[in-house]
Amino acid sequence: MRAAPHAVRMTGPSSPDPRPASPGTAAFDHLPRPDAVAALLTVCSSPAWAEAVADGRPYDDLDALLAAADAALDRLDAAGIGDALAGHPRIGERAVHSATSAREQAGMSGASDEVRAAMAEGNAEYERRFGHVYLVCASGRSAEELLAVLRERLGNSAEEGGPAHPRGACRDPPPAAHRAHRAGSMR
Repeated sequence: MRAAPHAVRMTGPSSPDPRPASPGTAAFDHLPRPDAVAALLTVCSSPAWAEAVADGRPYDDLDALLAAADAALDRLDAAGIGDALAGHPRIGERAVHSATSAREQAGMSGASDEVRAAMAEGNAEYERRFGHVYLVCASGRSAEELLAVLRERLGNSAEEGGPAHPRGACRDPPPAAHRAHRAGSMR
């Protein structure tokens, strides 16, 4: 697996049929450790997470890799979660941190000034209420959809966990079209 062209889905429905080792996981399994860690850091900026997932190789298939990614996420302490969140630009920021972020946030590129302003306002409110950046799988979502998810999340309490909680936010399932594209690219 080369540096990920888009975010890896951390959880979601598994295929009912076991998949053989895919070229994507086989290539990832054979990367030198520093290259594997670097590729993983494009997905999640927590070094502890990236090292744990890289050290768990080889993976038989994508489901095994995703399960290991989830397990590594579950083991992160507060500092590791902070590292993971710190690597994500705010949704809708014009200056994004990487080409990966720019691709993931492509839905915001055509956003109206009104939607951009509402997103900036919502981002600020989210950070005030929950203490971390609003994190969502933005790939395949329009600016309006991203704003709707943000507004929905603002209705959560910190105690509820789920998407308003940093660990739950890292597991936000991408839209179905994105999941289908990802599955096809990893086979």
